[in-house]
Amino acid sequence: MKLKICFILLSLLSFNSVAAAEHEIAHLLKFIEVSECKYERNGTKYKGAEAVKHINRKYQYYFDDIKSTEDFIKYAATKSAMSGKHYKIYCPDSTVIKSRDWLLIELKKYRQLDAPLL
Repeated sequence: MKLKICFILLSLLSFNSVAAAEHEIAHLLKFIEVSECKYERNGTKYKGAEAVKHINRKYQYYFDDIKSTEDFIKYAATKSAMSGKHYKIYCPDSTVIKSRDWLLIELKKYRQLDAPLL
């Protein structure tokens, strides 16, 4: 009986972490889409909505490998699988930044805002 209860609790925790990751990923996709920043991929700059289309294709391709929001960033939004070049972000009045760093900064901000109050 104790084993069954532990399994149920672990299943609920796993479900909650998957749901949290999906929520965070949806936030990051929206963040990219509405951003005034340009997403550079293999030397070409794209508006947010165009970048999201590409990232979503990669997200679907790597879906089975993605277990967390950090995995999503790593597999779908960091660099070209073909050329190995890192994606770069060009924001008005800012220095160029790697997409990985830009998204991790936003994820940290989002988690701080979304964190439950103790």
